[in-house]
Amino acid sequence: MSNPEIVEILELTAKLLELHDADPFKIKGYSIAAFYLDKYKDGELQYMTEQELTKLQGIGKSTAGKIVQIAKTGTFPELEELLSNTPLGVMEMFNIKGIGPKKIALLWRELGIDNLHELELACLNGSVSKLKGFGGSIQQKILESLAFLKDQAGKLRMDKAENVAGLIVNELKKNFEEVVVAGDIRRKAEIVDAIKILVKTESPALLQNILGGIAFLVQDEKISSPFIWRGNVQEVAVSIEVIAVKPERMVNELFLETATADHLGYPTTSGSTIWKNAVYEPVENEESIYVKSGLPYIVPEMREGAGEFEWAEKHGNDQLVTWDDLKGILHNHSTYSDGQHTLEQMALYCRELGFEYLGIADHSQTATYAQGLKVEDVIRQHEEIVRLNARFAAENPEKPFKILKGIESDILGDGSLDYPAEVLATFDYIVASVHSNLTMSQERATARLLKAIENPYTTILGHPTGRLLLSREGYPIDHKVIIDACAEHKVVVEINASPWRLDLDWRWISYCMEKDVLLSINPDAHSKEGYLDMHYGVAVARKGGLTKSMTFNALSLEEMEAYLGKKILR
Repeated sequence: MSNPEIVEILELTAKLLELHDADPFKIKGYSIAAFYLDKYKDGELQYMTEQELTKLQGIGKSTAGKIVQIAKTGTFPELEELLSNTPLGVMEMFNIKGIGPKKIALLWRELGIDNLHELELACLNGSVSKLKGFGGSIQQKILESLAFLKDQAGKLRMDKAENVAGLIVNELKKNFEEVVVAGDIRRKAEIVDAIKILVKTESPALLQNILGGIAFLVQDEKISSPFIWRGNVQEVAVSIEVIAVKPERMVNELFLETATADHLGYPTTSGSTIWKNAVYEPVENEESIYVKSGLPYIVPEMREGAGEFEWAEKHGNDQLVTWDDLKGILHNHSTYSDGQHTLEQMALYCRELGFEYLGIADHSQTATYAQGLKVEDVIRQHEEIVRLNARFAAENPEKPFKILKGIESDILGDGSLDYPAEVLATFDYIVASVHSNLTMSQERATARLLKAIENPYTTILGHPTGRLLLSREGYPIDHKVIIDACAEHKVVVEINASPWRLDLDWRWISYCMEKDVLLSINPDAHSKEGYLDMHYGVAVARKGGLTKSMTFNALSLEEMEAYLGKKILR
């Protein structure tokens, strides 16, 4: 059991206790324990004794005993009793934004609602709005949240889908020489609707037999066929297809099962379609399909039918940004705010990965939930950066690694940045991001971002919509107005590479490039390992056609320092 998993179980216990109107002191005990353990970074809780746990802040003897049980079994008796007394449908209500355990308890007890379907009906007939403490606005928010949850059902984020596909591929490779992933995953879609896997084999029956022996797979026999296995992985709702492909047809099927219908239907120079050139005669490579069609080769990520051929008229595939093009890592957090590793640890690992600079951008003072930096913390961090940079320069005078002084400044409700101007001026660069008041109208949300973009200290607009994929919709903004303003004020737009965000959405990259707005692929790393999320950022950046020349952190250290020097003077 990892630390986050243990914290999640404690949080769930607190919610269920509140749902069942338990002793407030008991609820508070679990909540406090989860709060402090979420910030504990000095060891793994699963290996600690009860005595060691009681020495941690917020952990009493009773809670310590529960944590030991969780580490061993994944649960504990009190939680099991709470779960047994809570309908699954009521548990699902915890996913609805805007209502907590107390309101869920009211819905359950006063209206007898114990599933999402009945909750939707009660909202539609107005019953929910009549409950004390609800009203029309909360009823409408519940309906909107239910619609969002329904739309996201049976889907996975990119990272989760890749993990599931990897499990299946690893099992199949024990028996088959060539097993490849196609579809949404190969196109690097941020949300995966279906996992498609192709297996090269002369014997579809053998493939079906092997699949039947994989314990974690659940077949849907009604929609399967001798050549296509359909089903899912246990406890994972996303649909899975495993397709048996003859060896001579492998390239054709990989192409056909990767590209969207709009891409396959694109007209060729002869008046036909790409699909016709891919579906009939076997080919040796995908490039030959485009040659036969009289069209430029499009990389798998871009085969969406979303302007990729127009992009190819101005750009070449060799111009697309790659991981190796990135020279620095911007927008990262350390233990100064809510990160898991110290500034020194973050810097050393960044250097180990071969980058030239680390931009540290801890949370600003208003972000109290993330231990945002007070002014004295900023001074202390800057002093440490000076010391570390001096050490790095001494260790490698020819090519010193450098930490850049940044901050992720909260964009406040009125669009202003955190800290007074004299503090903002001490940073090398500023990532301006919204973390609060996420329910504004499009007009107000856009106006707030515009004011932040106009601020002379803003360097990068962080995760522009604040979305959390499959969890929270982004706040509504007028993308064109925002991007136009960034072009006018020379503000860089972030592609937040966290697989939870991938925000800016790749569909707006082409407009940024058209307006000469640079984009920065930032991991928003809260640990050293978080740097590797930039692989997801690079994937969606390429999907949107981002070139190296338009990528902010493809600038060398020397180029970055020159850019930031000019930025400060503008």
